Parts: sequence; structure tokens; C-alpha cells
Amino acid sequence: MIDALPVIGVLFALAFVLIWRGRSWIERFSQWLQTSDPTARWRQVFSFIASLGMIVVPTAGMIMVSIGLMLTEMTHGISRDFVMALPSAGFTFFAALWLAGRVFPKGNCEAGRLALDAQHCAEGRFHTALIGAVLALEELRVSLIPVTQVAEEAVPILSLPLVLLMAALLWRVGHLLNRHIAKGAADSEDASTFRNYVLRSLGKLLIAIAVVGPLLAVVGYTSAANALVFPAAGSLGLAGLLMVLVQLISDIYRAIVRAETDEQGQGLLPVLAGFMLTLGSLPLFALIWGARIEDLGEMWNRFTEGFQIGGTRIAPSNFLYFLVLFAIGYTVTRLFQGALKSSILPKTKLDQGGRNAVISGTGYVGIFLAALIAFSAAGIDLSGLAIVASALSVGIGFGLQNIVQNFVSGIILLIERPVSEGDWIEVGGVSGTVKSISVRSTRIQTFDRSDVIVPNADLVSQQVTNWTRFSLTGRVIIPVGVDYGSDTRKVISVLKEIAEAQPLALLDPPPSVFFMGLGADALNFEIRMIIRDVNSSLSVRTEVNHQIVERFRAEDISMPFSQRDIWLRNPEAVAEAMATLRDPGEKAGRASLADKPAGQGAVLDISGHPLDDETER
Repeated sequence: MIDALPVIGVLFALAFVLIWRGRSWIERFSQWLQTSDPTARWRQVFSFIASLGMIVVPTAGMIMVSIGLMLTEMTHGISRDFVMALPSAGFTFFAALWLAGRVFPKGNCEAGRLALDAQHCAEGRFHTALIGAVLALEELRVSLIPVTQVAEEAVPILSLPLVLLMAALLWRVGHLLNRHIAKGAADSEDASTFRNYVLRSLGKLLIAIAVVGPLLAVVGYTSAANALVFPAAGSLGLAGLLMVLVQLISDIYRAIVRAETDEQGQGLLPVLAGFMLTLGSLPLFALIWGARIEDLGEMWNRFTEGFQIGGTRIAPSNFLYFLVLFAIGYTVTRLFQGALKSSILPKTKLDQGGRNAVISGTGYVGIFLAALIAFSAAGIDLSGLAIVASALSVGIGFGLQNIVQNFVSGIILLIERPVSEGDWIEVGGVSGTVKSISVRSTRIQTFDRSDVIVPNADLVSQQVTNWTRFSLTGRVIIPVGVDYGSDTRKVISVLKEIAEAQPLALLDPPPSVFFMGLGADALNFEIRMIIRDVNSSLSVRTEVNHQIVERFRAEDISMPFSQRDIWLRNPEAVAEAMATLRDPGEKAGRASLADKPAGQGAVLDISGHPLDDETER
């Protein structure tokens, strides 16, 4: 032992540093990685990996303590079991501390997985750490005072304090989960999500266990209380670990797809990965609640045997292999599409529409081959389903004929490429820019920024006007009206100068000005010119109109407006009638009209005299 004292001293010194200071150093390093560069895509993932040192480093210190105590040769029997249990107990405690920091983060806790304020987050970290400490103490108690070496009457007394303390902690954590649900319901209109439902059920279950467990221990059912309270704490820790791992999967997916916001990083793949992870954790939950490995192995064997349908045996393992192989093929396809889009196709002479067609076609072929290879490699025999599939295909064909028609039309559009993304087209009374072409429909953005979804069959079967597919040049027609007293040849000369001065107007063929005719209120002219970019037709039209107004004012050319001339055949009679209306005798005239029988009336001419019946007619 004396020869081992230097080694023991070094082990204890290193253990003290790793346990006392190592965890805090790694915690600060993990937080620095998380906040150092907000634009880094992988900072959340690197911070998570670094935070694992908060478990590994202090646990290594506990292992050094255990080795140092063993080298003293002072451990025998029960004390030796106690020393051997130190690393496991330390791992449990430090894992609980790490999990508390991930589920209840110190910074911006309300943006974490549980919507709690800073005060309740600190309380959650404290209670989670205490749960880990109680689990570690229970491991040490079992190793130091085995149940087989203690009187049966003393077992309840030894277990009761830890059971009561664990029940109190579970009670408080259950209330914290309910507080999260209440806060989520107050902050959001949609509080009935599946995740909130699970958390609500978990909180109520923890509260129920916290009540039933101590009651069982008090009445003497200590084994039942231990089998209820401590597995509940272990299951709570595993559920928290699943929550952290699901968040890690989301961070990895967000970094891969280069999402700028959390909404952009929410995809189907993280959800499916989280579901598969939760499904794979079910055996761990069973082990926590006392299931044996042999029982789980027997259940797995029965699961892999599958079931018989007619002459075909369907095994779940085949479907699992199919999903794995198809996922691999799908991932390879997407990676190849990304290489085509970023590295290969930009170096070719294909335009953007051709590149999109190649990328889309590669995706369809890749997914089809991935499914075919997955079916073949998984050994799934679909020959028995061929008759049923052929019978269903007739009905499905009638029900999905429009979808199939649009799908085939989409393939034709991608191959022939009469329409590409970015083209300005007009189809079925809709005019706008093509934003995307999918297998079923095409999305067109109109000039008022509204999206119109047009079935691909319409683009193939109907007449489509593509203004920018093969050339950006287009004609602009601007009508102009002038007053009847204007010099028409001078107007043509001014308008032609304005048109030829436009930067976007082509000089071959040159702009033209035509005298279109004599209108009701104006002399009508038209400016017709070809511009280089038809997308700028509105801006060109606006600028030309501005210049027309300016030049017409400078050249003293009048612009017309709607006017009507009224001619009076007897102005003297009108003047006499106006004078009569101002005379007091007007009242008598009105009274005579009022005395006329109902249904009869009088019609006066412009001079105020009544007309005879023939004139009325």
C-alpha cells in the first residue's frame, strides 16, 4: 500500500479536479459554442456534443476515486461493493445534472422545449438534480446494505425516507409539466397538440404515483412502493433524454438544409426520426419497469416471425429492411440531385428550365429505382397481390384519371420544356410568371403577387402564350389622342422622336407612329415599337406617357377631353320663360296645373306654353 501512495494521491488529485471543476469548465465551453457565432449552422450540434463532457469528465473522476480506494487495500466485503458502485452512482447523478441543463436551460428558457419562465426553469433544474441524487443514493444504499443481509422488519424503515423524498420530487415535477401546459394554452390558440397531450398525461401520472407510492410504503408494501416510485423516476429521465435527442435531430436537419428560421427547419424527416427513436425506446422502458431481457428476446423472435396471409408470409423485419434500404436510396438520390444542381449542371450550357427538368427527372428515376431495389433486397413477395392490384387498378384509374393526366402532362412539360420557370405566360385568362413546375400542376405568380395553380393538362391541351420563352423582345402599343385643332403631321413627328429616344426600343425595326382615325372627341394616334425586354413594358409605357405630356406642353399641342355642345333653337323664348317664372303670376299657373284631374298632366315647351295632344304624342 505504501508503494501505491503516490499513485493514489495522483488519482485523488485528478479526481478532485475532474469532479469539482471539470464539469463547470465544460459547461462554460458548451455555452460559448452555442452563443459564439449566431450564424454558424452546426453550433447547436457542436454544443450538444461538448456538453456530453459534463457526464464523462466527472464520471471519470468517480472511477479514479473508486480505483484509488481499491488500491488502498482497505475495502473488503460490503465496503468493496460500495466502492464498486461509486462510478455507477456518480454517472446517474451527473447524467441527471446534464439532463436538467438541457431540458431546463439557463439562458432563454422560454424558447426551450418547455415554455417556463426563468424561475420555474431554475426550480426544474434543482428538482431534476435532486432526483438524480436520490437515485444515486438508492444505488449506494442497495450496495452498502443489501436486502438479503437485513432483517425483513428493517427494510421498510431503510427505504421509507428515500421513497418519500422521491415522491415529493415527482409531485413537484408533475406540477411543473402542468404549468407548461397552462402557459402554452395562454400563449397559443392551439394547445391541443399531441406533444402537449403527452406532457399533460405524464404530469398527471407523476402526481398520481407521488400519492400512491408513499401510501403503499406507509402501510407496509415497501417493495410495491419501490417498484412504483423509482421506475417512475427512471422513466421520467428516459423521457427527458428522448426530448433532448429529438431536439438534436431537428438541429442536425436544420443545419443540413441550411434553414434560417425554426419554421424552415421543421420537416417530415425529423418528425419520423423522432417517432422511430421513441418507438425504439420502448424496450428500455420495459427494462426500467422490471422486464427481463429473456422476455424481450422472446417477444422479438415472435415479432420477426411475422404472420401468414394465404401463401405469403409477411414479416415486419422485411418492412424494416425495406424502409432502411429505401431511405438509403432516397438519401443518395437527393445527394446526387444536390451535386447536379450545385456542381455539374452550372458548368453546362443548359438554361435554368433545362436544369430543373434534369434535376426533377433524376429525382423520379432515383426514387423509382430505390423502391425497386428495396423491394427486391428485402425479399417482399408481391406476386400474390398482383391479382388484387390489377382489379383495383381499374377503379383507381377511373378515379385518378385527372391526376394521371396532369402527371403525364407534367412529364411532357419537363421533357419538351415549352414553359420553364421564370417565363411570362398567358393561359386560360391567367397572365403571370411561372414560379415552379411540379408533376401535377404549375404555379403562376400574377402581377398582383397572387399565386394561381394551373393543372399541367391545361398547359398541354390549351393555347399558351409565352412572352419570354425564346426571346425577351416584345411589342408595346401606346394610344395617344390630340385635339381636333392640332397639326397631325407635327404630332406624328413629335411622337416618333419620343419613341426613338427610348433606350429599350429597337431601331431595327424602328418605332412607328400611325394616324388611326377620327374619334368622337379626339384625333387618335398609336405608337408601336419593339423593346428588348418585354418584362419592362409597363415602365416603358409610363416613361413614354410622361414624355408625351411634357413635349405636348412644350409644342403647344392640346390634349382632348370629353365635351358636348348644347344648341338652343329659341333662346328668346327661354329668356321669356325665365322672366315668367320670376313673376308672381307663376303661382296662378301652378295652381291651374294642380287643379287638373288626377292621371292627367300638362307638357310645356321650352317657352312654358302647353303642347297639344298631337305634340305630346
